Amino acid sequence: MTSTQSTKRILVTGSNGLLGQKITDLALLNDNVALIATSRGPNRHPEKNGYTYVDLDILDGDRLRKVITEHHPHTIINTAAMTNVDACEHDPEGCRKLNIDAVSSLVALCEEFGIHLIHLSTDFIFDGKSGPYAEDAPPNPLSLYGQSKLDAEEIIRQSTCKWTILRTILVYGVVADMSRSNIVLWAKGALEKGQPLNVVDDQWRMPTLAEDLAQACILAATKEAEGIFHISGNDMFAIDELVAAVADFWKLDSSLIHRVSSSTLSQAAPRPARTGFVLDKARHILGYKPRSFNEGLAIVDQQLLKKSQTDNANKK
Repeated sequence: MTSTQSTKRILVTGSNGLLGQKITDLALLNDNVALIATSRGPNRHPEKNGYTYVDLDILDGDRLRKVITEHHPHTIINTAAMTNVDACEHDPEGCRKLNIDAVSSLVALCEEFGIHLIHLSTDFIFDGKSGPYAEDAPPNPLSLYGQSKLDAEEIIRQSTCKWTILRTILVYGVVADMSRSNIVLWAKGALEKGQPLNVVDDQWRMPTLAEDLAQACILAATKEAEGIFHISGNDMFAIDELVAAVADFWKLDSSLIHRVSSSTLSQAAPRPARTGFVLDKARHILGYKPRSFNEGLAIVDQQLLKKSQTDNANKK
């Protein structure tokens, strides 16, 4: 891809993840974006052409500097993080390194080279007592994960580089190699196998289609929007309602869904009860247009169908 004055060079960290792969999909459709996709290990995206892929562990500061000085990005979208909430409680050092220290390194480099940093954060910076939340609501994280993401936000907000923080909620979607699971694929897979599911009925979320979140990332980059934006789906569900909606969409047996209280689960990290976001700022400034949950499930269904057809064709 040739670089012109109007072309925006965007470096993405964690490009092998669900969001990272969806950003790659969108960048390939945008002639004004030159993408440098970076992640640990080999490239998992099925399309290998039309962008640059770099094997990068962002915890390797020297390597990170070398990649940035070599590719001169205008924008860095940081999707890399330890996002398993319970794993963060069990491995606070690993959580700190990836969710805080790596962000400090990125901020320093963005300040040095005049790069716009777009960072992904989470609804878990809130305690869930008064959702849905606007961007200026006071944070009060309940878990190490939530605290680590809030600490990273503070580092970014105190920096002198151009910065954007996109907070999101419960991201779902499909990647080609099925290397990333999420609540929709988990629920669908278990119900298809006839497995009973214990699902909490006392937590509420606004699930986010990965394609919508990727679109928000690209919009923030191309519009050079600064500040904090809340990015999620339109629809609020209790988690058991969300799983029931998955069962209903694919005509699966909803009697397998057993509703339980959060207190009955032996989870290492506490979860906020009701989060959800007010999306007015993202709609107005970014032009963000999230799909409904049913529209999101239809997109997931089409992608799973396409994957199944491709797999079957490859077997012949």
